[in-house]
Amino acid sequence: MRRLRHATAERPFIVIWEATQACPLACRHCRASARPERDPAELTTDEAVDLMAQVARFGRPAPLFVITGGDPFQRPDLTTLVRRGTELGLAVSVSPSGTPTLTRQALAELRDAGTRAISLSLDAAGPAAHDGFRGVEGVYALTTRAWRDAAALGLKVQINTTVTRRTVDDLPDIAAQVRDLGAMLWSVFFLVPTGRGRALAALDAAETEDVLHLLYDLGETVPVKTTEAHHFRRVCLQRAALARHGVPAAATPGLGPLYRRLRRRIDELGLTAGPQRPRRPPLRVSAGDGFVFVSHRGQVHPSGFLPLPAGDVRTQSLVDIYRDAPLFRALRDPDRLGGRCGACEYRSVCGGSRARAYATTGDVHAEEPACGYLPGSFAYPVDAPRQT
Repeated sequence: MRRLRHATAERPFIVIWEATQACPLACRHCRASARPERDPAELTTDEAVDLMAQVARFGRPAPLFVITGGDPFQRPDLTTLVRRGTELGLAVSVSPSGTPTLTRQALAELRDAGTRAISLSLDAAGPAAHDGFRGVEGVYALTTRAWRDAAALGLKVQINTTVTRRTVDDLPDIAAQVRDLGAMLWSVFFLVPTGRGRALAALDAAETEDVLHLLYDLGETVPVKTTEAHHFRRVCLQRAALARHGVPAAATPGLGPLYRRLRRRIDELGLTAGPQRPRRPPLRVSAGDGFVFVSHRGQVHPSGFLPLPAGDVRTQSLVDIYRDAPLFRALRDPDRLGGRCGACEYRSVCGGSRARAYATTGDVHAEEPACGYLPGSFAYPVDAPRQT
């Protein structure tokens, strides 16, 4: 488990800014319910620069600053914003959509303006399923081309993958692409029922557990993290404890048929037989606790998947909102958690997805619906983390 060197109550690890909701795609899971046209109420260029100046005022090291959307390339000032953010001392990354605007020249201009990295979405291992998920033909080809172009230009690339019941069996083959094409990180996103994602079939708790254990298996050959699956931290701690006690992966309690099916596929692909890399420990960052999201209109949320406003950067300081807003302070208090999360010995390192809890129950402190762990049931309690 990695912990930040600075207090997350004082400074976030990462700030995500939704530069626009305009996007020509029609992704089935879209949190923003993106639309073709830009919103006239978006932050202007000057307001966006002021936002980045507010982020810089958190101090050193400055939070990572990610420009997302919609599709950030729908803003004609994107390169200017990257340059200004870099001048302010921010490490700026961009998360573009797989559209015809995503050209090698456009990526080169982002790099020259100071972009450190880009993130690209790959939700299936082949064009038919991926394009169907994104709602537009040709997106898979544009995305994989951009992946190669970005790598050739010296940009770091993160690959984002959304897991649903329709796409879960593609995970091993996507992992193989991450291994073969290279990426600094593979972020596997577990669906939150918000925006268009409410219409999709998410994994249940048992299936989620199976996938988290599979991702742990892949961690020595692929640089993997999870998004909105905070209990991956618990799984990592438990698997490390089982390894210390000589319990093999196949004997891990509670693993089901989905794990076995996916495990067979990663073995077929040789994904655990190659050179081992240092395992990437999960980072203790959660909504409102190391993480903050700013909408295209300047509203501040704990995350993009938790649509509860805590302030507005047009009229308030982002630093003050993050540090002092009651919603953010409550989210940083594990003693506010209810249900199994509140009783769990891993609550201080996990805490569950507050976005999924809210989307499912309307209570931001409710137990994590996609976790089936029974508090206190792990066979080696001495290896559980102490509360802090």
